[in-house]
This record gives sequence, C-alpha cells and structure tokens, in this order.
Amino acid sequence: QLQLVESGGGLVQPGGSLRLSCAASGFTLEYYAIGWFRQAPGKEREGVSCISSSGGRTNYLDSVKGRFTISRDNAKNTVYLQMNSLKPEDTGVYYCHMRTYWGQGTQVTVSS
Repeated sequence: QLQLVESGGGLVQPGGSLRLSCAASGFTLEYYAIGWFRQAPGKEREGVSCISSSGGRTNYLDSVKGRFTISRDNAKNTVYLQMNSLKPEDTGVYYCHMRTYWGQGTQVTVSS
C-alpha cells in the first residue's frame, strides 16, 4: 500500500524544538519532491516547506525561515522537518505531501 506517515509531533513550550518525520511505504521516495503543510485551528492549510527529489533545493514559508530546516534521507525513505525556536503561531496539524498522497498528520502544539 502506498502511504506517508508523519510522526514526531507533540506539546512544546515556546522556544522549544521538534523534529518531524515523514516515512514513505509502498514506493520509493527518492523520485519525488516532498512538501510539508500545516493547518492551524480555524485556518486553511498552508505550505510550510518543500524539498526537491535530490534534496538540492528547498523552499520555506517566510515566517519559518531561519527556524525550520527540511531534509531528506532517501536511503531511509524519509523526509524530516526540524523545527527550532517554536512559537505559539506554529501550532497546528502538520502533514507531508507528495503528488496526490497525504499523510494522516501529526499535531504540534506550542504553548506554555
């Protein structure tokens, strides 16, 4: 079965860090660009970051530049999102995406 599974979310205080993972099953991830999206309560889903198939090119939402880093390990069929200096406005459900595939999402809550 073809699927993407996110993990690594949780509850952190402002200024804390989380590392999200997106693991692919049923297909080889290395051929595809991957995006991370998030959806905050009451808001539409927005793109956070994306990475090319080779990992050579990345892009970020302006509000997360300098704080988030996207990376991939094609040997592990996994894409990561390292999130540092987290802010309350980073709260939401984070999803990874490839073409028509979406993961189930992982909850990130930044609160004191």
